[in-house]
Amino acid sequence: MPVFAAFLRTGHRLCLADSDLCGIKNCKNHRPHKSFIMSHLFNSEIAMSTSLTITEFNTRVAQLIERQIPLLWVKGEISNLTRAASGHWYFSLKDDKAQVRAVMFRQKNTLLGFAPREGDAVEAQVLAGLYAPRGDFQLTVETMKRAGLGNLYERFLKLKDELHKQGLFDDKKPLPSFVRTIGLITSPQAAALRDVMHTLQRRAPHIEVFLYPTLVQGTNAATQIAQAIRQANQNKKLDALLIVRGGGSIEDLWSFNEAEVAQAIHASALPTISGVGHETDTTIADFVADVRAATPTAAAELISTPSIDERHNQLNQILAQLKRHLTQHTRTAEQQLDNATLRLLTPAQRSQHNRQKLAQQLKQMQLAMTRHTERSHFEHSQLNTRWQRAHPDLNHHAQMLQRSAHTLANAQKRNRTQKQTQLNQRITHLKQLNPEHILARGFAYVRTQNGRIVYNADSLQAGDGIRIQFADGQVVSTVNHIEPKSAAK
Repeated sequence: MPVFAAFLRTGHRLCLADSDLCGIKNCKNHRPHKSFIMSHLFNSEIAMSTSLTITEFNTRVAQLIERQIPLLWVKGEISNLTRAASGHWYFSLKDDKAQVRAVMFRQKNTLLGFAPREGDAVEAQVLAGLYAPRGDFQLTVETMKRAGLGNLYERFLKLKDELHKQGLFDDKKPLPSFVRTIGLITSPQAAALRDVMHTLQRRAPHIEVFLYPTLVQGTNAATQIAQAIRQANQNKKLDALLIVRGGGSIEDLWSFNEAEVAQAIHASALPTISGVGHETDTTIADFVADVRAATPTAAAELISTPSIDERHNQLNQILAQLKRHLTQHTRTAEQQLDNATLRLLTPAQRSQHNRQKLAQQLKQMQLAMTRHTERSHFEHSQLNTRWQRAHPDLNHHAQMLQRSAHTLANAQKRNRTQKQTQLNQRITHLKQLNPEHILARGFAYVRTQNGRIVYNADSLQAGDGIRIQFADGQVVSTVNHIEPKSAAK
């Protein structure tokens, strides 16, 4: 759009038209058109005949606009709203006779307490400028408010700024990873309560809910909400706290914009989730809470994440991983067993090892029996001595002592007999396991020339030399041919 037409159509305080074109009755702001442009676009060193490039011209006009037009408020209707991937907003501000392009950068629009929509009437604080690459006149929006909100919205912005400076929007507490019990602050008649309960029943039926009923709008609502937050913090069973309410106008949601509610949320030891209004609604409670949810349903989904189905999937994945580890461990153990099998002793070596082990056990048993006998004799002597000292003239007790000694001797004899029987049984068992005993029953075993035991026929080849061990000697032979087991039958 032409630069000067843009100034006239937007009605800025500075008038660039000639006095006979202004159209504003008794306008004292206009200046002679040609002298104004000359004084800002040219200096004494540039003659009228000098040609400017388009870049130079747009740059000079942009500087002129930025110097001459202060930060000011305009009002109009939003149209052609585009939210770019970068987070910046591009739109037009218009009334019934004119429009102007505008941009609100991400650093500014994230601080708004609402999300503007197409057709919203707003008041915006702007800086005028020219986008030099295209020659487009545009407004850079610093902040905006809904038109007609007046003092109520001003109070919201003022309290938001005060609480932000006090640090109430900082130090967010993380939500617990596994929630068993939550507190819910809302009206018992609210649709938000039904939405939250339905979502929890679907996603996490194990979560226990403590309801703290309160008004959510009206004169005493803010005080009741703050009291409910403090009361919930006295319940040591709770893992987190949900503060929810359905959507509405700024007047309906105003209880959640009061300082006492913000202070109570900030002082809460429990992690808090604010789910107040619809997605486009924003309250002071949203800024102070540890987590802000777009809706009450979204708040319930946040506190129940992961859901019971998601946890089942996680457990199934862990179980599958454990099965894989167990399978791998079993395979490793089997390989270790195979390796150990290769290192097993020959029958003769195993027999010698068992003899040595049995002899060692026999020696230990004899030593234990000797020590036990000596200890029993000593204890018997000690008892007898103490008894005689205490009752030197009581024959009855002496007889009892003799009977005890006799009983002890019998017990020792039985113990020795039992141990000898066990020893004889082990010797008999060992003899049965002795390979030479097996050979005496008509069996034999085969070894290669280097002494390796032959366990199966397919480990030999025709022409191999072998030694066949019998009970009374061995035979040295040569393999003529190999007959498989099926052929032998």
